Amino acid sequence: MQSYGKVVVVSQHYPPDPSTTAAIMASISERVAQEADALVLSGTAGSAIPAQTGKPEVVEVRSWMPAKGALGKRAVAELLFTVRMFFVLLARLKRGDVTLTVPAPFMLPYAFAAAAKLKGAKSVLIMHDLYPDVLVMVGLLKPQSMLARAMHALNAPMFRALDAVVIIGRDTEKLLLRYGGMTRDRIRFIPNWATLAPGVRAIAPDNPYRRPLSTRYVVGLSGNLGFTHDPVIVFEAARLLRDNKDIHFLLSGWGVGFDQLKAMQAEVKLPNVTLVERVEDDELEIFLSAADVWIIPYRKNVAGVSVPSRFYNLLAIGRPVILVSEADAEAALTVIEHDVGWVVEPGNANELAETVGRAARSVDPQRAERAAEISKRFDFEIAMTEYCGLIRELAQKKPG
Repeated sequence: MQSYGKVVVVSQHYPPDPSTTAAIMASISERVAQEADALVLSGTAGSAIPAQTGKPEVVEVRSWMPAKGALGKRAVAELLFTVRMFFVLLARLKRGDVTLTVPAPFMLPYAFAAAAKLKGAKSVLIMHDLYPDVLVMVGLLKPQSMLARAMHALNAPMFRALDAVVIIGRDTEKLLLRYGGMTRDRIRFIPNWATLAPGVRAIAPDNPYRRPLSTRYVVGLSGNLGFTHDPVIVFEAARLLRDNKDIHFLLSGWGVGFDQLKAMQAEVKLPNVTLVERVEDDELEIFLSAADVWIIPYRKNVAGVSVPSRFYNLLAIGRPVILVSEADAEAALTVIEHDVGWVVEPGNANELAETVGRAARSVDPQRAERAAEISKRFDFEIAMTEYCGLIRELAQKKPG
């Protein structure tokens, strides 16, 4: 891939940003840098580093990051970042380069695709979230609003301009194929990966996160609870099960959804709920091992729109998953196909409470073993082989 130019990775989020997107883009960048000249254009303060052997050069593009709740300020900041990145790409890209990005902010792919086309570079969009669908899903846009229509209209030429789109869930393909000019041969399915080694972790009574709960069955929730998630359904299920002394909810995370959980618990003070602030990476394995089952709660219409990266670590440690989503969403397909948990209708707290009760009554060691075994398919080396293969394929194509 090197003979045709460099690989340019574009990401607003990059270490030291602690987000999952930052970690994923850093992993891809560092692996690619082992095989080719690599440059990262980052929007994270403190991320810039000079090129080193086997490491990419990281160049910062100034970015202003208001709080997620400040939607107006955030929109302005993301627009400014997108404009800056467009001009940086025009200055940095050369004919024959291969460039990758993710839709964060959601305006970035439009500028990214245009700059790559103007400079004769190959372009790859890693579809972590599909817009405007995700904004409609969380209620920030109406399906027929002027902005939603405009984004749909812009998506069509953007997808035509891209050389490849990486989807992390099989359910996204049908949504992409709605756009004229998007063909299956330009869509690549490369799921994200577990960061923990596969293997069933024992339920240990002396686990520091489990020991204070003094209960038989622990239900966990962990990770970024953003606008696509529904923390209320988990809290309502806990409320319905408050008299069941055998079941306790261990809830952790960050984001607007975790703030909701803290506010609800401060008001109601459920005896069967324990809240834990964000757990750092070096404690993650111990924390995830503390629960018997984990919940991933999505809002309605998640299929094709978003895939939970945390799902793969839950499988890796041998824990079943209760997924709140439509049955045709990527994670739900995996749960159903391999019987590694349960799928619950979004918004149905009664069904979630019943499913938690059923899970507590039917502990199955084979389900845990299946989960850990299935997680081996979601492996870092497998994903990197796919990414490097795609980049090499595009690099070897003559510039159009």
